[in-house]
Amino acid sequence: MTTAIQRTPPPPLAVFAFTVAGLITLPLLYVSYLALSADFAVWSRLWATRIPELLSNTAWLAVGVAAGSFVLGVTLAWLVVRFEFLGRRVWEWALVLPLAMPTYVLAYVYTHLLGSGGPVEEAWQALVGPEGRILSAQSYAGTTLVMTLDTFPFVYLLSRAALLNLNVSYEEMARACGASRLSTLFRVTLPLMRPAIVASLSLVILYVVSDFGAVSLLRYQTLTYAVYQQITGRYDQAAASVLSLLLVLFALIFLVAERWFRQRSRFYQTIGRYRIPERKPCGPVGTILITAYSTLVLGAAFVIPTLLLIQWSVASVAQGALDARFVGFIWNSALLSGLAATFGVLVGTPLAYLASRWPSRLNVLCLQAAYTGYVLPGPVGALALLVLFSHLAPFWYGSVTILVIAYIVHFLPAGLQSMEPALQQVTPNLEEVARSLGLGLFRSIRRVTLPLVRNGFIVAWVLMFLQSLKELPATLLLRPVGFDTLAVRVWLEASEEYYQLAAPSALLLVLLTLPALMLLVSKDWRAA
Repeated sequence: MTTAIQRTPPPPLAVFAFTVAGLITLPLLYVSYLALSADFAVWSRLWATRIPELLSNTAWLAVGVAAGSFVLGVTLAWLVVRFEFLGRRVWEWALVLPLAMPTYVLAYVYTHLLGSGGPVEEAWQALVGPEGRILSAQSYAGTTLVMTLDTFPFVYLLSRAALLNLNVSYEEMARACGASRLSTLFRVTLPLMRPAIVASLSLVILYVVSDFGAVSLLRYQTLTYAVYQQITGRYDQAAASVLSLLLVLFALIFLVAERWFRQRSRFYQTIGRYRIPERKPCGPVGTILITAYSTLVLGAAFVIPTLLLIQWSVASVAQGALDARFVGFIWNSALLSGLAATFGVLVGTPLAYLASRWPSRLNVLCLQAAYTGYVLPGPVGALALLVLFSHLAPFWYGSVTILVIAYIVHFLPAGLQSMEPALQQVTPNLEEVARSLGLGLFRSIRRVTLPLVRNGFIVAWVLMFLQSLKELPATLLLRPVGFDTLAVRVWLEASEEYYQLAAPSALLLVLLTLPALMLLVSKDWRAA
């Protein structure tokens, strides 16, 4: 006996996905409503006093960090792909380690290193005299430096992948036609890498625009930081909603522009001969220069901050600064992150499954609606949920539930980026065979599909867990009274310049992130 294959999604699953998509987009819609319904006087006052400066600061910071990340990421990728030198395989994965360092941790470390009377200034004054001054972390240049050191691995990873897949026959043809090495680089190689570079820079810019931890500790005024100040300092929800809408529009305009640019930057291999790049052997001088450059970047972005965190943590433990509350911070962080990742996978599975198996306009629209978390920086989403729950569900206000919901709304896109491709790689024929043998839809999903996509879903869980573990602004705004996480303790102690007290929490965040980071990139290294 055979069972007819269902050609339309079951109503309960479709209703659930539509409901979830609507609830996820609700914060964005509500923030827009609050901003558009604000008095004209609020808009006028903000435009006269804050908006031009905030827009300028945010835009210039994004441009500066994107430029710095481009230079570091592309040059480092070029060196490890095109040259063979001692230790190259180690540098391939080591240059990804800065991704384990949260930006607010790097910011508070550099606040100490580059601060007045700090180690860098003392060393500089020993060279040039007591009047010598060094770059301050709490400036545009200092903030750009900190965020560049934290984001260049995005560009490095995608540029490295693009170079590994590049057909060097195009470069050889250009050289045969008389083009110099420099001309070939700018007229052939970089244009062929442009899609990967644009994609990586888009990640960098969105990361910078939505960042709160680093800019708050470095006291650099951006739209994200201003939203938090309006909520906590002036208690002005109307002004916060106006700035939030501008921030969302800023991100949306960039996303649309990036998508348009990517569509105009499609490249196809039209030559029959394909050759992968061969690494050029380096002599002792070349090896020393490449190693020195890589050491300088990795040392500034990961090694020196980690060593300093270890030193401060040891001193803090020796002074007895850690007590039973620290275990509570770890438990709170693990509990929130675990709940958010678990419910995120449960919520995202119907969305990804319907879009994969029944890709109708409505199902695809529901999936795309879940990606609105990309344009909702932490303070913006927290503001919307803060107002919504205080009016519609006050019994949940100030509870862990609202915090978990904020994590899911904000980080579900990261999970969907792994869940959706995993489902697309499993042919529907397997489910149809199971259905023809008498299994129902949900039993075939549970017994056939989910075991096959298990690895992709584990990656999705890990991604959402890690991002929730490091989340700061929404936790600061929505956490219950006295409910602190590791990220919150780092920010609270570092903002008061209690560097040693903040170090154990910061070091633990880095150590918890490292194994998962290595797990996520291990497949990439094996492919090399």
